[in-house]
Amino acid sequence: MGNPAVFTADQSLVLLLHGGTTNLSGKTGLAMLRYSRNPIVAVVDPEQAGRSLAVICGIDHPAAVVASLDEALALGMAPDVAVIGLAPSGGQLPEPMRRDVAAALAAGLSVANGLHSRLGDDPELAALVQPGRWIWDLRQEPKALRVAAARAAALPCRRLLAVGSDMAVGKMSACLELQLEARRRDLDARFVGTGQAGILISGSGVALDAVRVDYAAGAIEAAVLEAATGAGPESWILVEGQGSLAHPGSTATLPLLRGSQPTELLLVHRAGQRHIKGLEQLPIPPLPELISAVEALAALARPDGLRPRVRAIALNTALLTVAAAEQARGEIAAATGLVCHDPVRDGAAPLLEALLAAEPGLP
Repeated sequence: MGNPAVFTADQSLVLLLHGGTTNLSGKTGLAMLRYSRNPIVAVVDPEQAGRSLAVICGIDHPAAVVASLDEALALGMAPDVAVIGLAPSGGQLPEPMRRDVAAALAAGLSVANGLHSRLGDDPELAALVQPGRWIWDLRQEPKALRVAAARAAALPCRRLLAVGSDMAVGKMSACLELQLEARRRDLDARFVGTGQAGILISGSGVALDAVRVDYAAGAIEAAVLEAATGAGPESWILVEGQGSLAHPGSTATLPLLRGSQPTELLLVHRAGQRHIKGLEQLPIPPLPELISAVEALAALARPDGLRPRVRAIALNTALLTVAAAEQARGEIAAATGLVCHDPVRDGAAPLLEALLAAEPGLP
């Protein structure tokens, strides 16, 4: 319903994060607090109202944490868009959040929704949309899709795909940190969002899990081709990874590989994690084995003859002390022979250096 052509950087936001500021259910909103270019004026989380974000989740952001949308509006900062920053179980809106969505629409805000359930198709909510405002249900299959045909392989730019040892290990964050570091050096680095958080942060991309499997690689291909418009040999396209080859419920890695035709790969891993989260019977393969498997798959179905390599490892050490993080980094670097670094904790400079030093497709 009236989706914006671009989620513009001048629109101020209020994040609806009911119960999600302290756990992974709120990872979309937490990622926006860390990386969004938009001003965020308030966060709605009744469980944490009145506390600072730095204390709640370790993100040093000045936005007030309030108990309801009405309290956010009472701050007098006039947000433009209410963003659903939560991924509740089953993809359905909890009733308290639904009330705040309705209140936002009635107050003249637009709503950005990354859930699978389409709020624009809800008659009660749709009737509350004010003139000139919209509900953006971003998890929709793009129109005019084509089957992938390795078209991205002909692009002159470098293309990095982040791949993970599991789901939700920080693939998007690693790409965004790389983009920030590249821009500090005046390098052309363009991010392709493939999930709700990445799309909300960048304002564009494709929600891969909303696309029929036969067209998934084609949807990624189209997004990469669009992002690469005008890009040259020194440009970088940073493609947000989804899922993991090591997870039995994930089918995302293959269409990402086929559609983006990467020239380089970045492995993202959570330090200390030995098993797929929630599936203790499934160990994560030794990282050298996982790297070999990803590289072998990346070399297939491409016309340019390149054999993309994992050039570095982005290590998520959020759960470790500084000393434990340094030990984990050293152990993984020794086991793989690759640069290993936590881009969120320590910046992405070493990872970017490893990528810039590499010759595409060569060991």
